[in-house]
Amino acid sequence: MRTPIEQRLRERLTAARASGRWRAPRTLEGMQSPEQVIDGRPVLAFCSNDYLGLAADPRVTTVARAALERYGMGAGAAHLVNGHTRAHAELEADLAEFTGRERALLFSTGYMANLGVLQALMGRHDTVLEDRLNHASLLDASRLAGCRIRRYRHGDAEHAAALLEDVGPERQSLIVTDGVFSMDGDLAPLPALAAAARRRGAWLMVDDAHGLGVLGEGGGGSCEHFRLSPSETPVLMGTLGKAFGTAGAFVAGSQTLIESLIQFSRTYIYTTAMPAAIAAATRESLAIAERESWRRNHLQNLIGRLRKGLSELGLLHTGSVAPIQPVVLGASGMATAMADALLERGLLVPAIRPPTVPEGTARLRITLSAAHTETQVDRLLGTIDHLLPRIRGACAQAV
Repeated sequence: MRTPIEQRLRERLTAARASGRWRAPRTLEGMQSPEQVIDGRPVLAFCSNDYLGLAADPRVTTVARAALERYGMGAGAAHLVNGHTRAHAELEADLAEFTGRERALLFSTGYMANLGVLQALMGRHDTVLEDRLNHASLLDASRLAGCRIRRYRHGDAEHAAALLEDVGPERQSLIVTDGVFSMDGDLAPLPALAAAARRRGAWLMVDDAHGLGVLGEGGGGSCEHFRLSPSETPVLMGTLGKAFGTAGAFVAGSQTLIESLIQFSRTYIYTTAMPAAIAAATRESLAIAERESWRRNHLQNLIGRLRKGLSELGLLHTGSVAPIQPVVLGASGMATAMADALLERGLLVPAIRPPTVPEGTARLRITLSAAHTETQVDRLLGTIDHLLPRIRGACAQAV
């Protein structure tokens, strides 16, 4: 006998499949690299966030292997019990130095870092201002913190400043934004947001998951790109599973901020620490990312090549200087059809559809890595050029 809950779930699943929004995991054989085997078939992948090509770097895996011998696999406990090893402490010190902050604190995931920060800093009498296109973890974090939430128009610092002016003097305020937005690849107007926060005595929190390692001369991310000081961006969150090629996340800031998170952040206090081998491996990947600037240079060359090719094909794309290069196609069906046709030709490019993106903006989300070659980018462009008229025609007939 079906319960009401099961019946409702079945109806939602049917609706998701009918609307072209069905999602399913793919199984990867082997390491992250542009040339992969997915679900048993060889593909050229343009979907990984391994922006600097470090996820499979042998130097990183060698350090991880040695750390496994020293520390074993599991941390065994939370950081505040006995799960905090020398490898964790050294990585936190390295991340603080890399970001120019007094201290850094490790979290198991970026999602948990964002939840932990908002829950620890903000209460029900406080106000958080969120960009409308912020990552889901930031939006969820504000809701779970129980504070007042005001959402400003995407990338509109003037709107954010106007909303901030409406916040009463008795309320603490925090502006929260992605540094690089995960679906459009565009950059937040951090200088203007920092100025608005400073005028009102508020803080600015930047989730720079997609900027760190990639932007800035030294890979310092969005804040370095805009030459902003730590005092202008007091709360910095970064992930380790993208440009740095490992896993986990961190928050960097002042001594007061980090000590407050240690004492009050539930997602830090009540979570088992990441394996020490990951922390040790991340120290190595961080050092490589700082030292080997050619990776960022090559990546920027590939981004320029892709953008030029998409423009010549008449495809709408953003002005992003980041590795995320979306091609907005509009209808979910068209995005799905294009992604399926590309996969048939050995190219893995995901279709991103509502509710992840707004209605009418379904897209291909192309991501580039320093491990890609110019030839591989040209192959992608040529295949899109070949497929586009057929896909457009088929979708027009279906309508």
